[in-house]
Amino acid sequence: MKFNFYALTKKNKIELFSRDMSAIEDDEILVKQMACNICTTDYQQWQGKREHQGYPMAGGHECAGIVVAKGKNVGDSFGIGDHVAIVYDYCGVCESCKKGYITNCENIDQFGKNYSSEFYGIFGFADYFKRKAKSFVKLSKKLDFSEGAFVEPLSSVIAGIDKLTINSESNVIVIGSGTMGILNALYAKSLGANVIILGTNEKKNKVANRLSLDTINPKDCSYKDLIKEKFNKKLADIAIVAAGSSSANQQSLDLTKNYDAQILFYAAGYPKPELKVDSNMIHYRRLNMYGAYGSKLYDFNRAADLLSNNSINVKPLIEAKYKFSDIDDAFKKAATKDSFRVSLILNEEK
Repeated sequence: MKFNFYALTKKNKIELFSRDMSAIEDDEILVKQMACNICTTDYQQWQGKREHQGYPMAGGHECAGIVVAKGKNVGDSFGIGDHVAIVYDYCGVCESCKKGYITNCENIDQFGKNYSSEFYGIFGFADYFKRKAKSFVKLSKKLDFSEGAFVEPLSSVIAGIDKLTINSESNVIVIGSGTMGILNALYAKSLGANVIILGTNEKKNKVANRLSLDTINPKDCSYKDLIKEKFNKKLADIAIVAAGSSSANQQSLDLTKNYDAQILFYAAGYPKPELKVDSNMIHYRRLNMYGAYGSKLYDFNRAADLLSNNSINVKPLIEAKYKFSDIDDAFKKAATKDSFRVSLILNEEK
């Protein structure tokens, strides 16, 4: 059979390709891919901000679909008709994989030429694709495919926040009210924390409010005083930086308590943001600073469970859905400032 997929061939250029599907190996499953959401990583390369990732890029990695065939060694792990989300491929034997950090696999480059000698990427924007069975997690059949595609981003949120000491007494400020800021806030709140989102975009703040999240727009008020008021005369115990900017980095230092604060740098930014902090500040404030990137296999499974049982509601974070043939319009929408996740529908449900 043939499969069809899109790949970035240069800045602002997405092309459709068709290739023959090779035979399914004994440990592989073939998935009819139903939806793939456009990540910041995808549209920033389309904008020319991440050209270091390489061309041609058969991108897309936030995907969900239906198992349509499987190899003989897959066993009962997956059945025909199961709904699944994609996990990055990994070797399973390197030191990173042994520790569970499959996204940091030392033998399989995350966005390398792992599935083709011609194309980089994970082939998320394809109507069908086959991968190792270990590279999937199962989803509820009741879950919308565009929502199921949030397994990958939610897994990275879980991996980051689980580095923190967080509980029902924790006061958490999330800086940034975009898709990832709201996901961080939802997961932190699910752990019992008191959470406020600091965001300058009123449209996105309103969506956060619909999800029962408290927001503050720093443009509208003396936000440091308001945070203290909401946190019972205290600054935040924890700051999660979910916006890739120098100003967001500075706010994480300004809005956290004087001693033993925790700061999680979740977001990347292009061009690279600055962080103006000296070692004396870290020393005297006893700052605990963490980086967040990638996910463990546990995090993918946890994300699938949270989405499948509706413990984390991502429906309001789907900005729009586009047909497979309308990928150019989908990328333009995804790259607009006010957008949440844009979902490309790869196969229509029947």
